[in-house]
Amino acid sequence: MALWLKAQQLSQDSLQKVRNIYGEHFPIEVRHFLSSWLEEKLWNNVDTESPQFEHYVNSFVGSLILELESKANTLTTEDMFVTKMKLIEAATMFRQRYSDNPLTLYKIIRHCLGTEMKLVAEAEHLGGLITSDRVNLMLGDTVTEIAHQVDVLRRKTYETGEDLRKIEQEQESFALSYHECTKLNAHLQHIAMQVQNQQNMELEKKIRRQKEQQDLQLSQKVNGVVRLRLMLMEKLDDIIKKLNVLQSRILDDELIRWKRDQQLAGNGANFASNNLDSIQEWCESLAELIWQTRQQIKEAERLKQKFQCEPPGIRDTLPTLNTQITQFLSSLVTSTFIIEKQPPQVMKTNTRFTSTVRLLVGGKLNVHMTPPQVKVSIISETQANALLKSEKMAKCGEVSGEILNNTGTMEYHQATRQLSVSFRNMQLKKIKRTEKKGTESVMDEKFSLLFQSQFCVGGGELVFQVWTLSLPVVVIVHGNQEPHAWATVTWDNAFAEPGRQPFQVPEKVPWAQVAEALNMKFRSATGHPLTEDNLRFLAEKAFRSNGNSIGQDYSNMLLSWAQFCKEPLPERNFTFWEWFYAVMKLTREHLRGPWIDRYILGFIRKKQAEEMLANCAVGTFLMRYSDSELGGITIAWVGDQATSEHVFMLQPFTSKDFAIRSLADRLADMQHLQYLYPDISKDTAFGKYYTPFTDNQTQTSNGYVKPYLVTHVPGWGALPSIGGQTPSHSSVTGVSNNGQSGPGGSYPATPQTVFPPHSPPDPSTRDTPSVASSYAPGLGQSGVGQPGSDMDYMEMMSNNELSSIDENLNLDHLNNFGFDFMQYNQSTKLQ
Repeated sequence: MALWLKAQQLSQDSLQKVRNIYGEHFPIEVRHFLSSWLEEKLWNNVDTESPQFEHYVNSFVGSLILELESKANTLTTEDMFVTKMKLIEAATMFRQRYSDNPLTLYKIIRHCLGTEMKLVAEAEHLGGLITSDRVNLMLGDTVTEIAHQVDVLRRKTYETGEDLRKIEQEQESFALSYHECTKLNAHLQHIAMQVQNQQNMELEKKIRRQKEQQDLQLSQKVNGVVRLRLMLMEKLDDIIKKLNVLQSRILDDELIRWKRDQQLAGNGANFASNNLDSIQEWCESLAELIWQTRQQIKEAERLKQKFQCEPPGIRDTLPTLNTQITQFLSSLVTSTFIIEKQPPQVMKTNTRFTSTVRLLVGGKLNVHMTPPQVKVSIISETQANALLKSEKMAKCGEVSGEILNNTGTMEYHQATRQLSVSFRNMQLKKIKRTEKKGTESVMDEKFSLLFQSQFCVGGGELVFQVWTLSLPVVVIVHGNQEPHAWATVTWDNAFAEPGRQPFQVPEKVPWAQVAEALNMKFRSATGHPLTEDNLRFLAEKAFRSNGNSIGQDYSNMLLSWAQFCKEPLPERNFTFWEWFYAVMKLTREHLRGPWIDRYILGFIRKKQAEEMLANCAVGTFLMRYSDSELGGITIAWVGDQATSEHVFMLQPFTSKDFAIRSLADRLADMQHLQYLYPDISKDTAFGKYYTPFTDNQTQTSNGYVKPYLVTHVPGWGALPSIGGQTPSHSSVTGVSNNGQSGPGGSYPATPQTVFPPHSPPDPSTRDTPSVASSYAPGLGQSGVGQPGSDMDYMEMMSNNELSSIDENLNLDHLNNFGFDFMQYNQSTKLQ
């Protein structure tokens, strides 16, 4: 038997539940006349994760509208005229409301049929047998449930509106009857003053009977009005309770979840910002229902003042209901003043930034009729706490800095029904910091942007002072403060708890949560997540285990904030976060493609790389992130020296190296590298990333012929024959199978950089020196994490931050470099 036929055979209580799930969003008439069609279409096993699902939903809704119009055209009899009109109106409504969002209608229908199925299953005592996959698939959808709750409240507010009109009619009828009774009393008084004859006596009896009937009617009308009022107050109380539940779900669940997702997006999580449009629709429906209920309560109070007939012992609840509904409205307005686009969480002084603020109920409450002003200021963590305890601070204007272009007027956009203001040219001019204690630094200090405004609702009847705080902001003045600032922001975004005291975060966190945050951050930056092996490597590094704890489960081990970004790693002068951040930055800027292709192993130790390559063919290589060089990646390969195979390590490349020549091109230059571990042809893996090269180099617009640098490892193959390119020399360390250093060492003619190393130059704990182009000595050294690392060299020299250069330095050994310049056309004149 079809589901709809079974539903019609349910008990009255269950039938009423079925009736309640239908309404304006999906009329029950549509369900009735298209019952077979709907059940046939919705029972299809559709994979909601399939790429074809969107196409299926679009096709389903389009077919539904056509089927509905076709069915309406078959209803030609006079008794079906009203039903025909309802079906046509439903088709028109579906087309207007759901054409741009067919998934919403699909979910609503699925929820309705799922509820029917559950009720039928319960009636047949099969609840545990039927309500598994199919019912669970159709129930529990937030969009549908909220739409249903809104529809129920609309019906209830319509009923209370009808009750108010009935009360007003009854009171008017009472007034007319009372007026007639007054006339009868006056008539009786007039007769009493007349001569008492038979005619007058009979007339008096007649009028008294009429008066008694009128008195009885008046008494009945009074009782009727009292009864209607009590029923109305019960209904209004029920509406307010349901509004409270719905508002709590929308504001405390859905909106808070959106804000949490927005915060996690700061760490790279996927964020569907368009969900805010759905939340705005819910909030607008709430605002409409709350305002309508409030007007009904005020109307009930007005009618009560006109007709005082309260029986003794009955408490008047209208004032309490009015207070509650006004509080709901206040909470709705203040909670829906939100930051749609957050300001940057790492904010540099004297740098332009943007932000957008939006009032979700602004259009529905006509706030835009008097466009409100919004002011932005920056406050400290202490000031944010004081603001939450007392709003006086917001009024007194205490701030922690100066922001330029910090005021704006909210504008209403008719097409999107959004009331918002975008600050496009704000700039933090000054910042006032608190005194630091112990190991605290300026990058640990959190601020927040405070957005304030004032709204008038109901023609000035209600005035709301509103404000909202941005996510925590770390203020820096120089680029080299950025890594630590991002550590503070990342920790806060990942581990902030709902309803916390600004801006408290736990001091220690289980590694499983840290791993999730790091993975989220790395995936967002590089395009591919970390593997379980990658995360285990990071756990060993963070907990300083050096890979010695085989089989150790780190999931529930607590990692402290100090271990994360305060305490240096063993035998290093940088922290775990600085190492991770530098690797992530290098991969994002220069290695994104190969990382996504999974051609870079990256997160493995030197010893592990040697073990992996031990039994591989000559020319096999892999790439790993350097443990000693911040933001460095090294190549380990199998070479053939003397009579046994060796594993060699190339000095790490850094961002500055890849700015000169890409990783793929450098791999192409080194012809002794043939197979990417385990046995992938180098050209197959990296060929698509090679820079095209032709021997016929044309002159540039300024008359110069552009030379090329190529990478050459001395002692490993001939120079690449690409005509006139200048090789850049590399250093290499060989490691034999027994762990002894092999031949190679540092190429004798390689000039040493003038920059101090980041770590102690202990050959047992660091990788070999980096590739240095002969055109740019020292570019191979990483500057990430060093003071002034984001400054150019001239700026560093002007600040006396570099070691002095010996003017008597012997440069004779530079003659050993084999520069081979390109041959130029004799007609070319270089300026």
